[in-house]
Amino acid sequence: MGWLTKILKGSSRKYSDGQVNRRYNREDRSLDTPSYSADGSDFDKEEIECAIALSLSEQEHVIPHDDKGKKVIEYKSETEEEDDDDDEDEDDDDEEYTRAQLEAEEEEEEKKVAQAQIEEEEKRRAEAELEETEKQLAKARLEEEEVRRAKAQLEEDEQLAKALQESMNVGSPPRYDDSGSVFPSYPFLVPSRICTGCRAEIGHGRFLSCMGGVWHPECFCCNACDKPIIDYEFSMSGNRPYHKLCYKEQHHPKCDVCHNFIPTNSAGLIEYRAHPFWMQKYCPSHERDGTPRCCSCERMEPKDTKYLILDDGRKLCLECLDSAIMDTHECQPLYLEIREFYEGLHMKVEQQIPMLLVERSALNEAMEGEKHGHHHLPETRGLCLSEEQTVTTVLRRPKIGAGYKLIDMITEPCRLVRRCEVTAILILYGLPRLLTGSILAHEMMHAWLRLNGYPNLRPEVEEGICQVLAHMWLESETYAGSTLIDIASSSSSSSSAVATASSKKGERSDFEKKLGEFFKHQIESDSSSAYGDGFRQGNQAVLTHGLKRTLDHIRLTGTFP
Repeated sequence: MGWLTKILKGSSRKYSDGQVNRRYNREDRSLDTPSYSADGSDFDKEEIECAIALSLSEQEHVIPHDDKGKKVIEYKSETEEEDDDDDEDEDDDDEEYTRAQLEAEEEEEEKKVAQAQIEEEEKRRAEAELEETEKQLAKARLEEEEVRRAKAQLEEDEQLAKALQESMNVGSPPRYDDSGSVFPSYPFLVPSRICTGCRAEIGHGRFLSCMGGVWHPECFCCNACDKPIIDYEFSMSGNRPYHKLCYKEQHHPKCDVCHNFIPTNSAGLIEYRAHPFWMQKYCPSHERDGTPRCCSCERMEPKDTKYLILDDGRKLCLECLDSAIMDTHECQPLYLEIREFYEGLHMKVEQQIPMLLVERSALNEAMEGEKHGHHHLPETRGLCLSEEQTVTTVLRRPKIGAGYKLIDMITEPCRLVRRCEVTAILILYGLPRLLTGSILAHEMMHAWLRLNGYPNLRPEVEEGICQVLAHMWLESETYAGSTLIDIASSSSSSSSAVATASSKKGERSDFEKKLGEFFKHQIESDSSSAYGDGFRQGNQAVLTHGLKRTLDHIRLTGTFP
């Protein structure tokens, strides 16, 4: 730099003065720039400017100081000023970029703050719910503790009461006053308790209070097994205590079919079926489970009880089988008895009407070919024919084979020729004697009405009066005939034949007597209009006016009197 110093020697003072006398200002650069003369220099102008620029560049890194230690203010060229402007623009851009970064960072910070607030709110809610749950659990524990304390207090009170009760008759210790005298003791009055069972006084031990009295525990006994009732619950019947099992054994109804206790229904009530006459109790389910029922007495067959199966599917209990009539020949004596019964009522049937015992299928076929008559549904067990037909009859009594089934039944066709208003009387085979006789008496009355010129009657009148005659015959078979004799006498008929018929009866078994009562009950309680209502109207007319006057009124008017 020595060469540059020599060149600028003439102007150095001026430059220095400019530095001292005024401050640097960008707008006054042109005024402060030193002037150079080309007269005293061997370099051209470009070389001088280059040297100046180089010198200024070095001065950017080294700040000059004067002899007194003061900073020397630099002077820059126009090129350097433009570079400074560019640097300032770049600084502005950097500031904008920095500002954008700051704003983004602030926005991100705000998002983080918002997220933190949300998380804080959720945490607060969770803590509130947890606190509420803990409160509820604490409340439940408190209630449970109160219940436990109340129960403990109750037990304590009971123990205290028991202790007081046991100490009622225990004398209290003597009490003394200030002078040492003993206070007179007064007895504590305890009401005496008398045992309802043994009538003895009950002491301070255990006792029971029930049924309006107090008992020694050993005196409160079951009326069935006579053992003490120690259970918390017991049953009552007629003011008598029972163990629950003993009561069920004695009073809970049992099924007469399966022999089990009849179950309760969905409402908890005991529901069973009972026959209106036999009063046989049975579970309702037996009406649907195929339990056999006797076709004669209508009783359900008990479990493991044998019964006869007829060839048409009917079931016959062994008690009804004892008096059952199985073929036409076997029924002839009973047919003669029925004719004698009518003759005793002065209602003799002059014509010899064939009477045949037939199977159910033959009876149904004959009923379809009959033009007249009213038949008792759902099953017809007798028929008075007026048309000529060929009917298959049971010729010989079948045998009982394996499994209580009938075998070796012999039948033969019989051609019925009409010789009068009545062709034949058909009766279903396999029925007990009393039921067969009542059916015969009913069909015989149909024949008598037709043979004696009665006009076509309404079903209520014709079937009703026929049921009256069947009922009268059953009464004559069941009893000594006193009621029937009175009826026959009131109708101006001789009672000698009826009395004779009654005297011919042998001794009936208790079941057969009961069976006759059942068949009468069937006639009396029949709900059909023709057979049931007709019987009740006709029977009342006969009881009021007598049989003969009733029949005369029917002949004239076709109605009951």
